[in-house]
Amino acid sequence: MLFVGGLVFALLCVFGSFVASGGGLAPLIASMPFELVTILGAAVGIFVMANSKQALKQLPGDLKLALKGPRYDKAAYTDLLVTLFRFTRLAHARGTMALEEHVENPDESSIFAQAPKIRDDAETRNLICDYLRLISLNTDDAYQLDEVMARELKKNLTEKLHISECLQSIADALPALGIVAAVLGVIKTMASINMPPAVLGEMIAGALVGTFLGVLLSYGVVAPLAARMRDVVKQDGRYQDIIRIVFVAHLQGSPPQVSAEIGRKDIPHAFMPSFSELDTALSVSS
Repeated sequence: MLFVGGLVFALLCVFGSFVASGGGLAPLIASMPFELVTILGAAVGIFVMANSKQALKQLPGDLKLALKGPRYDKAAYTDLLVTLFRFTRLAHARGTMALEEHVENPDESSIFAQAPKIRDDAETRNLICDYLRLISLNTDDAYQLDEVMARELKKNLTEKLHISECLQSIADALPALGIVAAVLGVIKTMASINMPPAVLGEMIAGALVGTFLGVLLSYGVVAPLAARMRDVVKQDGRYQDIIRIVFVAHLQGSPPQVSAEIGRKDIPHAFMPSFSELDTALSVSS
């Protein structure tokens, strides 16, 4: 909601200072609907042309994510570490073959049953199962697993950042689209050059609204939205990266609790549980 609050504040400052300095809102209100249709209509058309159906389906979810903030909080990270601890403890105590029943039927897994949010998060659950399956197949080269997981996570992050990159491109194009709208307004004005000066003044003011809106929408709305979306996607990407860190530590021979602690140290500070908080959570799960 910080994004919405910041946007409202910015708009109040822009329009409030304009009115306070003696500017009239009448030309803005009269021209704004038509200029918005021109600018936003062109922007939406460009966005659709530049993207696939899959990307367009991703847009609503990414917008919701940008407005609400990261999906994963401290409790989610703690829950993930505890779940990974349970898996690595099982492999350490009973061997990697004991993991098979959990990765082949995660919906019936007793470990996943203790972490329903992770079980219901298909992407995270599948990532855990895929690499536990590799571990159960006697993949004991930590560096190889690290490289494979890092490549997949990088690929996933690149795909998730696609919409924010497209929005940034739209933000870069909006000032030019505002000029297009302004030029159309100037053409309309020049076609009515025989009108009285007062009328021509209003028409020129209306044409300039296009340039104003293009710049405002670019730097005041779409660019901050793209930046916010990019930041949230990257923060959420750290969540699944913890899986890689814990599994690599496990294959390097670290005890389950040490592997979990190594994973904890890579969690963003805003969501990182303390050593004692994690120790308490692991003790309860033991």
